[in-house]
Amino acid sequence: MTGALELCPAGPQDGEALWSILRPAFRAGDSYAVDRDIGQSAALSYWMGDGKNAYIARLSDRAVGSYYIRPNQAGGGAHVCNCGFVTDPQARGQGVARAMLEHALKTAKTQGYRAMQFNFVLASNAAAIHLWQS
Repeated sequence: MTGALELCPAGPQDGEALWSILRPAFRAGDSYAVDRDIGQSAALSYWMGDGKNAYIARLSDRAVGSYYIRPNQAGGGAHVCNCGFVTDPQARGQGVARAMLEHALKTAKTQGYRAMQFNFVLASNAAAIHLWQS
């Protein structure tokens, strides 16, 4: 990876940048169990809504990835977080996902989570499985 990767909270102003990363991932259908024809508004709501804190990764001011973190369950299960990750296809293999995972692990700790659980990693997403296991 050339340059410094910057990770910061995502907000409404990041909608277009997030959509440019989410759209190819959701359309491919091999990493997220969402409707492949999901529209931009629904995709952004999925990624940033429902108590999720979303982060965006930028490299030289270009969005190259994003992740969200949220409680995996309510009540007694709220000490376990759940995260979703997406990397721009042009940035794959450059350490972006690993940097986001490391950031997520630190963020989870500072937010009081004691564990992280991945609920829907599709078997076809071999790169993610390898990264999470490492």
